[in-house]
Amino acid sequence: MGQHTTANLRTVALVGHGAAGKTTLAETLLAAAGAITTRGLVEKGNTVCDFDPQEKELGHSINSAVASFNWLDAQVHLIDTPGYPDFAGPAISALAGVDTALVVINAQNGIELSTERMMKLAAARNLCRMIVINKIDAENVDLPRLLADIRERFGRECMILDLPAHHGQDVIEVLEHNSGDSDFESVVDAHRALIDQIVEEDEDLLAQYLEDGADPSSDALHAPFEKALRAGHLIPILFVSAKTGAGIPQLLDALAKLAPNPTEGNPPPFYKGEPIDENAEPFDAIADPKRHVLAHVFKVVSDPFVGKLGVFRVHQGTIKKESQLFVGDVKRPFKIGHLYRLQGKEYVEVDQLIPGDIGAIAKVDEIEFDCVLHDSHDEDHIHLKPLEFPLPMQGLAVETKKKSDEQRLFDVLHKLEIEDPCFKVERHPTTNETVIRGLGEMHLRAKLARMAQQYKIELDTKPPQIDYRETITGKAPGHCRHKKQTGGAGQFGEVMLRVEPLPRGGGFEFVDEVKGGAIPGVFMASVEKGVRQALEDGVVGGFPVSDIRVVVSDGKSHAVDSKDIAFFTAGRKAVIEAIRAATPIILEPIVDIEISSPEHAVGDLAGDLSSKRGQVTGTQPRGSGTMSISGKVPLAELDDYQGRLKSLTGGQGSYSIVFSHYAPVPAQTQQQLASGHKLTGLDDD
Repeated sequence: MGQHTTANLRTVALVGHGAAGKTTLAETLLAAAGAITTRGLVEKGNTVCDFDPQEKELGHSINSAVASFNWLDAQVHLIDTPGYPDFAGPAISALAGVDTALVVINAQNGIELSTERMMKLAAARNLCRMIVINKIDAENVDLPRLLADIRERFGRECMILDLPAHHGQDVIEVLEHNSGDSDFESVVDAHRALIDQIVEEDEDLLAQYLEDGADPSSDALHAPFEKALRAGHLIPILFVSAKTGAGIPQLLDALAKLAPNPTEGNPPPFYKGEPIDENAEPFDAIADPKRHVLAHVFKVVSDPFVGKLGVFRVHQGTIKKESQLFVGDVKRPFKIGHLYRLQGKEYVEVDQLIPGDIGAIAKVDEIEFDCVLHDSHDEDHIHLKPLEFPLPMQGLAVETKKKSDEQRLFDVLHKLEIEDPCFKVERHPTTNETVIRGLGEMHLRAKLARMAQQYKIELDTKPPQIDYRETITGKAPGHCRHKKQTGGAGQFGEVMLRVEPLPRGGGFEFVDEVKGGAIPGVFMASVEKGVRQALEDGVVGGFPVSDIRVVVSDGKSHAVDSKDIAFFTAGRKAVIEAIRAATPIILEPIVDIEISSPEHAVGDLAGDLSSKRGQVTGTQPRGSGTMSISGKVPLAELDDYQGRLKSLTGGQGSYSIVFSHYAPVPAQTQQQLASGHKLTGLDDD
């Protein structure tokens, strides 16, 4: 290995569906490159990347893990990510730390849910992408059919970089080879197609290629290859068997020779301004070790031994031990006591990190997920464009078995929440429920197990109340004169307003159309506060009101008796009156559901969804004997769905849900929900 420079660094994330063999592939790469002496096995729980006790018990990844190895003159920082949809948070987060996404596909199962999701997310992030087809030596694999499926789903730019040979026991690289016997397709044809695709990126090279017909040299192909990768004009496909090692040397060579270094990859989408500022200006982070420091935290861990750990990617400048950094817009810097590189569970202390390095800092309370670290106030207000995470919809209401654990529960839940962008904690004062939300039953089960194992907190759980909403379907006026006299100074405030429906997802708008100071400006904030309180408490069934515009048009005040509390009360009562007259309805969350199931159970599952007010929107084959069923269904109908799915598929089915939209509940359901709600505090005292 030569000098440690940015040009020698490669940052890649292994992404894809669960059971594609990503952790085994990471282990095989580490062993082949000499970073570890013996290759561990997922089944034995001794791999570098699956070191968490829960991962060892479950036999699959639930967190992302960082490891590094050297090959040729390159140092590769590799992030192994979980593949099951329930653990999408850590997988998506890893995309913010790398230049290249290695999308791993199980040759037996074909393109699965997370495969498509990560391909789309990586493309949206403008990352270079490579496809790695694993398990090529397994039985009953149809590689030609899989290759055709990949090109149909992801485009003709998916080009073969190597081909399996000798029944998957070996691999032939086709960029520099135009002869040999492969298991399918022609090495000559694959070589020619790849060269044709690459030279299109360089007009001079293309002209020379067309003129003399000779293959350009490897050096001449490097720049257009990189350009094609960055533009998404080329997505190389590589074939491997992580189990036998077939194709591993070729994959290592591709990472070292062809994957972009931080100066060659597409620039990260930094901007300067506030997150809600539409006029925020793009900020170019330059992978130069001599510039001001700019780093982004894409992972936070609450480690029981080292405390809070922030894992980050350095995009600009050099971070040195004992230097000072700022977190976001915080004015006070912190001093770096210890600077780490990560090798699985091992913390390797280093003196400095340069652009392209992935590192970690411990025991800095101000560090949060998605924050930016920098060493100069010139870099204040710089943010990285946020990634898009699925909305956590699966919920459980939790309470401690022991009264003494109640206060500690919220501290532990906060630690779990800051680690995982797809895990949320809600406190509902009206129902007195603490609700944890995640991406699925498996996700929440893992959180409960960790609380029990690491933090020794035992919880009782039950289904939470569904997150219903209220809205209006028409326009209506509302009026309230709040007048109260109790012997001393009185209260007086009068508000006239109207409510109007907004499109679904429109949220809330408050408009002040009062003329001539009928309601003094000093009291308008109190009117809005009263309106917001009413919307939060709900009118029909006690659920928050959304997709509504409230326009205050007139009112009256009193020189002595008008007070904030009077206009707060008048605003609240006026909007409740208006909502009642505007034909209010209750909305329920509808989710997109994707079910993986054996073919024989598809009919039963479709019928079950229909019986639960759901609809099937499509089916798709997912490998031998497996089908994917997609549909939409009310979240309220998915209580204990895992049990029903297990029964209908003989324990072979799995599902994931993602929030879709809100829709009106049936009239009978609205009556039931409304009958249990009673508005309070509407009468004058």
